[in-house]
Amino acid sequence: MNDVTGVPLRLYRANLELQARIGSLLQQSGTHWLDFAQRLAGDGIAESNAELATVLKAGDWEKLATLPVDIFWRQLQQRVGDSQEAAQIAVNAQTEFAGGVQEALIAWQKETAEALASAKDAGVDAATLDAWRGLQDAWAALLQPPGTGAPPPKKPAGARKQ
Repeated sequence: MNDVTGVPLRLYRANLELQARIGSLLQQSGTHWLDFAQRLAGDGIAESNAELATVLKAGDWEKLATLPVDIFWRQLQQRVGDSQEAAQIAVNAQTEFAGGVQEALIAWQKETAEALASAKDAGVDAATLDAWRGLQDAWAALLQPPGTGAPPPKKPAGARKQ
């Protein structure tokens, strides 16, 4: 595709692929959270059933009187464990989502760069290509993993000093 109409088509396709990948990542993240909520609800139902069974098995008033205290401490311990599990799931889900978005953006950047490289052969003017390169350099700096010491993005040709 060395004609001028091929460049917008490739850019459009790259953008659609990026949107589809981000949509897929959002669905996966939502599924993780729904699974976690379903597990919590199931645990809560099982816990309630166990407490009801304990109340029904209580044979005397003294044992029945101590049940609220016993149940309170059991629930407190359970909620601490649930909170820790929720925090771990949140960290894992967010890390997975952020990594996926980063991969999707890197793939998008590569596809866009390839489309723009073919644009030069298709006769697109240099000023437009320089503007796109400046934008892509800024994206490249943002997509670098933390602590890699990536150089700051280059300013496009013709950019004004501040």
